[in-house]
Amino acid sequence: MEDVSDGHVGSEPDEEIMRATYRALCEHGYANLTIKRIAEEYGKSTAAIHYHYDTKDELLVAFLDYVLDRFADAVHDVDTIDPEQRLQLLLDKLLVPQEEHHDLLIALVEMQSQAPYKETFRQQFRQNDEYIRYMLRTVVSHGIEEGVFADADAERVARSLMTIVHGARTRAVVLDDPSALDTARRTADQYVAAVLLERE
Repeated sequence: MEDVSDGHVGSEPDEEIMRATYRALCEHGYANLTIKRIAEEYGKSTAAIHYHYDTKDELLVAFLDYVLDRFADAVHDVDTIDPEQRLQLLLDKLLVPQEEHHDLLIALVEMQSQAPYKETFRQQFRQNDEYIRYMLRTVVSHGIEEGVFADADAERVARSLMTIVHGARTRAVVLDDPSALDTARRTADQYVAAVLLERE
């Protein structure tokens, strides 16, 4: 996860609202999040929030998209085109524990628990999942074409890695297991070594 709390002077209102939403989510969690609390972090009235977003759910769907965009930007800014290094970077971004984002991770898992009941959440989480799987699949396919990776089903590899990611994030939050992400990161390395690099 990328840090979405820092911005720059003169940023667009939507950007400022997204950072305010990040801070409010980290402080209050999804269950206790209100437009009023976001507005307090934004430093303006609730009307200023409602000018851009009609409902809290609409704002949160936009926030999920914003987080994904920040993640994509961070990955795309990497200099290397080496498939193995790019795959390692992706896995680092998805699984390396970052204490400053722990509260946000909790809030995101809370929001995921609402997805079966909120179609807009479900659609956004599905879109985010599909995009990250696309990034993983693209890197794996490139590695296979370049002869860096063994021949494999790139889509299956991407889905398997995403299963490791989702399981670790849920375990880290639901069971308050601080080692879950680190364990999953090592497991992902072992999976990549066995399937793509054909190493024991």
